[in-house]
Amino acid sequence: MANDTYGAFLSFIDSVAAKDATTVTFVLKYPFASLLKGRLAVAKIFPANLTEDDLAKMPIGSGPWKYDTINGDDGGHITFKPNENYNGQYPATCDEMDWNVLKDDTSRITAITDGSVQAITNVPAANADQVSNAGATVEDVPSFTLPFFMFNTKKAPFDDKRVRQAFYYAIDMDKLISNQLDGHAAAATSFLPESYANYHRASTVYTYDTAKAKSLLADAGQESLSCELMVNNTWVSSLAAQIKEDLAAVGVDVTINEVAIDWASLAPSDDVLPYDVMLTSGDPSCFGNDPDLLMTWWYGDNVWTQGRSCWKGTAEWTTLQEKLQSAREEADVTKQQEIWNECFDLIADEVPIYPLFHQEVSTGYYVEKLEDFAPISTTGLVFLGATPME
Repeated sequence: MANDTYGAFLSFIDSVAAKDATTVTFVLKYPFASLLKGRLAVAKIFPANLTEDDLAKMPIGSGPWKYDTINGDDGGHITFKPNENYNGQYPATCDEMDWNVLKDDTSRITAITDGSVQAITNVPAANADQVSNAGATVEDVPSFTLPFFMFNTKKAPFDDKRVRQAFYYAIDMDKLISNQLDGHAAAATSFLPESYANYHRASTVYTYDTAKAKSLLADAGQESLSCELMVNNTWVSSLAAQIKEDLAAVGVDVTINEVAIDWASLAPSDDVLPYDVMLTSGDPSCFGNDPDLLMTWWYGDNVWTQGRSCWKGTAEWTTLQEKLQSAREEADVTKQQEIWNECFDLIADEVPIYPLFHQEVSTGYYVEKLEDFAPISTTGLVFLGATPME
């Protein structure tokens, strides 16, 4: 379990045993008191007789809803029925819940404005007024959602942190946020957004500084650098044109390669992976928002550092792992935060993977159609406790 992507979040657990019919006992490898409750949400409970194939086709857990039909393809539907075995505080409030899988922005906007759905996530800033004019509410919530550069740190010159840093100093983040997100984001001043309780302003903050970017490239012997920017064909593709222009201003000639990223191809390998720099997005806060979990996602001993960024094995990566483990075992929350602050500083200085900005999550919904519904600060929608009004 410890080597699995999600299992790494639960590596502090030594053993699990049933105490009685309704109680489970966890034995931990070391104290984890300040993080234990939130982290256990990563562990999912399901019937022991289900196979991995069963769980892949029709998962079932202990929540208020259970799957009825699943078509997760674009344009498909996922339907839910109440879980008759649920005994928690948020029982299902209607007979069926139907989710439409609409990846295309236009399709989601049409669905909310014609009233065929009660809520959508990821309202594009350009369509916010259109949604509001249709009678729905648009609410923006600060979040961990972020676009990031990921560098192939095994490949020269991106094995030199000065080159990686230069990319961040070259980008006019305020202009990018204003033009592409209508201001609904904040330039990164740390790995965490400023709205998070554990936020620490990093010792290195990347402001728009072309002179600094040029100086770093010159120091690295890369005054005339040509490279490919692999851009995921998601919403981040709208950022690529300005990024290319900003990098050209500091002497970096970028060729944009917009693709649907094949993550399976970016796996641990003895060979240098065939990419230079990637622009894509992510938000592991759907699994939890404690600093250890979020840092472990991109910087732990997993596929992100073994492949993808290929950062594992560097002295800095090893130092970060030692600091993260030290923080996990620290019972004093003040000292724990101090160690995390050192981790944030190290990550901001090394930037193998690092946010450009933290985006607000924009949710569109009909207040009069959903009682007790509220937008969340991560990708997705949550209807726990919400009641449809029609």
